[in-house]
Amino acid sequence: MTSLTDLLDGRWGAVRRDIRAQVADTKFRDPYGLGVEEHRAQVLEQLHELAGTGRNRLGFPVEYGGGGDIGGSIVSFEMLGFGDLSLMVKAGVQWGLFGGAVQLLGTRPHHERYLRNIMDLQLPGCFAMTETGHGSDVQHLRTTATYDPAAREFVIDTPDVQARKDYIGNAARDGRMAVVFAQLVTGSERRGVHAFVVPSRDEDGNALPGVRIEDCGPKAGLNGVDNGRLTFEQVRVPRDALLNRYGDVAEDGTYTSPIDSDSRRFFTMLGTLVRGRVSVAGSAGSATKRALTIAIRYAERRRQFFRPGDGEEVVVLDYLAHQRKLLPALATTYALHFAQEELVTSLHELQSADEVDEQRQRELESRAAGLKAVATWHATNAIQTAREACGGAGYLSENILPSLKADTDVFTTFEGDNTVLLQLVAKGLLTSYKDHFEDLSPLATARFVAEQFVGAVIERTAARQVVERIVDASPGRDDDDALFDRAWQCKLFEDREAHVLDGVARRLRQATAANAFEVFNDAQDHVLRAGRVHVDRLVLEAFVAAIDRCEDGEAKDLLSRVCDLYVLANVEADRAWFLEHGRLTSSRAKAVTAAVNDLCRELRPHARTLVDAFAIPEQFLAAPILAED
Repeated sequence: MTSLTDLLDGRWGAVRRDIRAQVADTKFRDPYGLGVEEHRAQVLEQLHELAGTGRNRLGFPVEYGGGGDIGGSIVSFEMLGFGDLSLMVKAGVQWGLFGGAVQLLGTRPHHERYLRNIMDLQLPGCFAMTETGHGSDVQHLRTTATYDPAAREFVIDTPDVQARKDYIGNAARDGRMAVVFAQLVTGSERRGVHAFVVPSRDEDGNALPGVRIEDCGPKAGLNGVDNGRLTFEQVRVPRDALLNRYGDVAEDGTYTSPIDSDSRRFFTMLGTLVRGRVSVAGSAGSATKRALTIAIRYAERRRQFFRPGDGEEVVVLDYLAHQRKLLPALATTYALHFAQEELVTSLHELQSADEVDEQRQRELESRAAGLKAVATWHATNAIQTAREACGGAGYLSENILPSLKADTDVFTTFEGDNTVLLQLVAKGLLTSYKDHFEDLSPLATARFVAEQFVGAVIERTAARQVVERIVDASPGRDDDDALFDRAWQCKLFEDREAHVLDGVARRLRQATAANAFEVFNDAQDHVLRAGRVHVDRLVLEAFVAAIDRCEDGEAKDLLSRVCDLYVLANVEADRAWFLEHGRLTSSRAKAVTAAVNDLCRELRPHARTLVDAFAIPEQFLAAPILAED
């Protein structure tokens, strides 16, 4: 169904089609059977091939030879997720993290000096943020960059082993320069974390004086990426090594910044680097699509046990239990795809604007954090489900699923630990809540619950406007068929989010200066739930908006049923909450399970159509278990 593929391809359909065409003309080299060093060498070779296509330039400024297409660059990374994920990660390190940091945190002199060489891969680089002792808590990194006014240099130093830069992609083998995040110290005053360009190797690949490089060695997956550790022992770099878009140091050591607050400056700097987090979510989605496509195609041809009376073995996908494994996961994958597309569009428009809209930036960062967490957890669960659905064959490396499982496992903790990211989402929601109800008084809280008002935390996105139109046109039904009423579904997700957020606010209102940590820690499970149900509501709204803009009636009807399955499978998984809080009666909860069963049976004949609509290049599906397809 080409109309379904066109809808999935979305705004950057031309980029997706061009990549598919380029891939079709390139022999795919699977890393199956390669040792670590062979895999690394192959990935570097493919990275150079990728640089030759020009796709790596999409997100960089036109004036330096780039494409000026931020959204297109993220979609390009997302498409790499259909192949060897080591290549996707290494490309992300080089052009997304290393190049992105120079572009977004540096100024014109840095752009003129480095960007062309970064794009051409003449300057392979690293993104040295994470430390052995500090991964999520970036604000308290221990590496220091102390300014020496006499020499007009910064001294980069690793004070102890906990400050060692760890798990750094490109560091162990190929990187020659690193963007190093360190505490800036000038005149004995600390000004918070800033980024510096620090050479790490000479032209011959030897570590430079004062730079100690270690190899992290074999990992559970992504062994084509040369992760390493960097330690700096009084390494001197010139004053202009500071990427100074948000903070600068004069020759005499005077510090200046367009942002007065050290804390606000830090979060502004990190916010500009949100592309990496968005790209990880998209790539996780691609890996999930690949796994489900393999599992569903295999389930359509594999047979097990005889059907009584006709002597025919039953196709595995005809079993409801097998449908329940794969089809709700497929529905969620569709939902997350449309949420990702909406997020990429927002990022593209925001970062392409002449001026930064701080409120929209904060909303974008929150959505990116939440969607990355949900998408990567979904990838972990769905790929495992796909592996199990393929039985012993799914455990063989030649059938791709084991490498997908291993390579995506780390996605839940890099570019932000998922648990921490959901807390960030919840904290943003609570800030919006407090802004709307400043004193959190009992009256305001009661009105909040009574009106089920979530305006304080709902952004006015295009998807939201579609949902409001649908809800406004609804008669507010509550009969047995309400389960399939889109307005009822949307209001159910809104109500859950509002109730959970209100409950968190009530609990945190007990905090004082003396017990703030204990109160927050005791409510942490509640905080994480608030973040999760908020993301679920955003994902549903993006799916609803995608259905609304679908012009093909047949495709629209099919997507509508897929959306029903996404919603009701979500409700079924959270039945305990809905029952405990009186949102579902016991009979309605049973009806939800029956509806999920009915939707699985209804969508079973369309399963192949739904996975084929992803238009994954066939060479990435060349698993022996699908050899007869």
